Amino acid sequence: MKVERADINQLLQQMKQMQTQVSEQRGIKSPIGTEGLGLTQGVNGANATTGAGKAPGFGEMFQQAIGSVNNTQQQASALSTSFEQGDPGVSLAQVMVASQKASVSFQALTQVRNRLVDAYKDIMNMPV
Repeated sequence: MKVERADINQLLQQMKQMQTQVSEQRGIKSPIGTEGLGLTQGVNGANATTGAGKAPGFGEMFQQAIGSVNNTQQQASALSTSFEQGDPGVSLAQVMVASQKASVSFQALTQVRNRLVDAYKDIMNMPV
């Protein structure tokens, strides 16, 4: 159980880093102590401090994560195909590493999805 908690914490840390990177690319600054936590976002992802910038919402970030996993899987598949066709520039080690990266990223995404479904079920079962 402790190993699973560490994996989740690592995944959450990566998601916070991704949010920070996207915010920096769009020129949105978070107040000190709240960066990556979504505390400065208002309704529809509007920045609560200025109201001018638009930070990415959870749905957009999740869609980017799905796209990233898809790209990783496509790259692994392309390397595998190249290796099978005898491309001298592709080694078995490269194919195996890419395949494992794709597998781990898919498993992480699946775990996030499962946690979201569980959270949704918990919320739906709460008495009003």
